[in-house]
Amino acid sequence: GLSYAWIFNNNTLYVQEDSRRFVSQETGNLYIAKVEPTDVGNYTCLVTNSKAEQSVRGPPTPLTLRSDGVMGEYEPKIEVRFPETTYAAKGSSVKLECFALGK
Repeated sequence: GLSYAWIFNNNTLYVQEDSRRFVSQETGNLYIAKVEPTDVGNYTCLVTNSKAEQSVRGPPTPLTLRSDGVMGEYEPKIEVRFPETTYAAKGSSVKLECFALGK
């Protein structure tokens, strides 16, 4: 019953998923591809438990742009966190997440 969303700059507007932004409903992580100056600000994770009808906000996490052009130590890799076996009922939908990270 947990769901994850992200709030930008303490606004009540949630970060909208699009071709650059994705919120993993498995881990709660927010992924942003090709960061732009308009992405700079504070991001706050909001976790909602629908069964308990409660939400909790995490602390704000600042995102800044580096001016030196250094990205850090990111070697190309595929992050996969699939369970060893995935079961699904006939006719149901299954979502698997796979992320390609790197320079």
